Amino acid sequence: MTIGYIFLAIAAVAVVLLGSSVRVITQFERGVVFRFGQLRSEIRGPGLALIVPFVDRLQKVNMQIITQPVPAQDGITRDNVTVRVDAVLYYRVVDPGRVAVDVQDYGSAILQVAQASLRSIIGKSELDDLLSNREKLNQGLELMIDNPAVGWGVHIDRVEIKDVALPESMKRSMSRQAEAERERRSRVIIAEGELQASQKLAEAAEVMAEHPAALQLRLLQTVVEVAAEKNSTLVLPFPVELLRFLERATPPDTSSRALSTTESSASASNGKDPDMLDRIWTRT
Repeated sequence: MTIGYIFLAIAAVAVVLLGSSVRVITQFERGVVFRFGQLRSEIRGPGLALIVPFVDRLQKVNMQIITQPVPAQDGITRDNVTVRVDAVLYYRVVDPGRVAVDVQDYGSAILQVAQASLRSIIGKSELDDLLSNREKLNQGLELMIDNPAVGWGVHIDRVEIKDVALPESMKRSMSRQAEAERERRSRVIIAEGELQASQKLAEAAEVMAEHPAALQLRLLQTVVEVAAEKNSTLVLPFPVELLRFLERATPPDTSSRALSTTESSASASNGKDPDMLDRIWTRT
């Protein structure tokens, strides 16, 4: 009976030791083993990992990409503008052994480096670069953070500047500047349009001077366009060119006869001679 209890005790101790020597490592983790406080060179992969009870200590390191928001940092740009900039940082562990040994809290260390690098980037950049040239700034910021992180076994995948907060006075100044720029562009476009229109009008005037009938066709087209609006009043200009056209189209003898008749009528009316008036009207 005593022997049975002994075997049961030994079996229980074996089960306890076996349970304490088996560890489960998930797919996104790696295991770092310390034997009597000394780092073992072998990195345990996912699955079951056996360690020596009371001798080895297994530390799991997450190998997933970590998203770390960088708190907003106040700074003054190179062109003396006060801004407030925040960013987001993506990084992952590439060397579990160095992460477990070289740095106590690599997440906090990466965050502090990111904040200092962000303030440095703000001081070296101008406001226009922060607003419109962020790709270049992101690359520079990533390089600044990655330099110390490589020594800790961490790789920086990506750094993005999220938002740039400006003072209200600067926002108003920028809005006035943008409005003035749009006004300048509109005036330039209007001036260019007037120049092109004047050139086309000059060409049209030359064509109408060579072909007077073109002016009549244009006049008729204008009448058609105005008449289509169903207006009650129609103002029709009578160009001088039309008079000249009619003058050239009238035969010379008809015009001189009409002129003589008019002069005779005027003389008769001034002399008040009824017989002369009768002769004039008979001749006409």
